[in-house]
Amino acid sequence: MEDCIFCHPKREILLEDRHALAIFDAHPVSRGHALIVPRRHVATLWDLDPEEYAACFALVRAARPVLESRFSPDGFNVGANCGEAAGQTVWHAHIHLIPRYRGDVPNPRGGVRNMLPHAGHH
Repeated sequence: MEDCIFCHPKREILLEDRHALAIFDAHPVSRGHALIVPRRHVATLWDLDPEEYAACFALVRAARPVLESRFSPDGFNVGANCGEAAGQTVWHAHIHLIPRYRGDVPNPRGGVRNMLPHAGHH
């Protein structure tokens, strides 16, 4: 698609292969927040073929040491928003690789489980 920000990224490419690329998020939630984006324009991860899906998660794995070297995070969150109800706003599949730092939130326990109020701490 001509107007898709992920089909034609205008930012640093951290890593790439024939199926996907890793770029920095334009609106990062932490230092080093990266996105792994398939080259083929599809709406969600569920629309990728098995080879593309595997390539995207291989880049998640490959991007981790790059971000560790550049930003020295203490941990990571990995996630994808698939569908409007899940918060997806850009309709090109992508995976967030979010570096986390000690003290970036008062209590990180539960991680992504805390995206819904009162759902994580049971």
